[in-house]
Amino acid sequence: MLKYLCNRSTRGSLQPLVVDPRKLQPKTQTMRGADTFTESLFTMRRLEDFVPANHPLRPIRTMVNEALLKMDDLFAGMYEADIKGGRPSIAPEKLLRAMLLQIFFSVRSERQLMEQTQYNLLYRWFIGLAMDDAVWVPSVFTKNRERLIAHDAIIELFNHIVETAGCKGWLSGEHFSVDGTLIQAWASHRSFVRKDGGDDGDAGNNSTSSTSFKGQTRSNDTHASRTDGDARLYRKGKTASELRYMGHTLSDNRHGLIANAMVTQADGFAEREAAKVMIRDARQATASPDAEVTLGADKGYDAQEFVQACQNMGVIPHVAQNTSGRRSAVPDAIAASEGYALSQRKRKLIEQGFGWAKTVGGIRQVMVRGLKRVDHLFVLTMTAYNLTRMRSLGQLRSQAL
Repeated sequence: MLKYLCNRSTRGSLQPLVVDPRKLQPKTQTMRGADTFTESLFTMRRLEDFVPANHPLRPIRTMVNEALLKMDDLFAGMYEADIKGGRPSIAPEKLLRAMLLQIFFSVRSERQLMEQTQYNLLYRWFIGLAMDDAVWVPSVFTKNRERLIAHDAIIELFNHIVETAGCKGWLSGEHFSVDGTLIQAWASHRSFVRKDGGDDGDAGNNSTSSTSFKGQTRSNDTHASRTDGDARLYRKGKTASELRYMGHTLSDNRHGLIANAMVTQADGFAEREAAKVMIRDARQATASPDAEVTLGADKGYDAQEFVQACQNMGVIPHVAQNTSGRRSAVPDAIAASEGYALSQRKRKLIEQGFGWAKTVGGIRQVMVRGLKRVDHLFVLTMTAYNLTRMRSLGQLRSQAL
């Protein structure tokens, strides 16, 4: 039953006010938790306790730490002796783990990585920072990264990870595939100006108005980028001409792991030249000089000089035949073999590495400049890709057992 109370309105008249009697009764006690914040002065939990036991980064961190232990001599030679004084720098092991973490989680920049490391316990655990350790200044982090590039520490890490995959039986060591991909440079058309300092009219000016290069002849022979001098204007297929690099990978056909990776300047011969360098290294690393080594590739590698170079190195060229208006350089006897058909199916695994590197690793357009920096970033991204693949292979192997 509702009770009516009198309430005075704005006009001075009395109006009945309807009140629910249930609201006048005292509230009953419930199991609802209190919205309070209580923080302990001390905690007895380790940083390790906050990371789930089945987190995918756990096996990756184990593999990375095993590889970093083998690089101790390299790290020791990168720094001056303590007797010369100075402030200790960032530990190279922590620096490399932080750089891998940036790729795993698609962190855009070092500044953003340092910001997220400040409050992310998972990041701190993977890098090796305690809860109360200070996070590095982004500029200091970038400067120390240059030391790793100068001493090829990233290349060494990649080689140790590939060695670990070989010890676990995840590499065939004899059957490979090769391919290349375009990497957009961190430079724009506006920076592509004449080498002799001449004027292209309105092209390449510093104004904010729209720039049109239509009808103008611009080539790598006469022009260069002021922003990134190693980038080259290049187009492939129906794509537009952009300032680009070209990344190359050599994958093992057993599980699609990347056995070698490198970056070159973009031109029409870079893919085949890089492929010859990588397969030569793979050939020299085989356990037996009499082993049958095969190399799968797409039609872009179907050139007489490339096929002949492979045969001279003792490598069977399982290159896709290009018979559109021309004669293929691949012998028909090789193309009719069973191993050739298998290589053509397996070579598509290499595209998974490129896809992961461009969507997760951020290689579609790099945010560093210079051939060597782009090369090391590409190799580090392929190292991260191998680690994710190896983690999955390790899970499958443990489930099978």
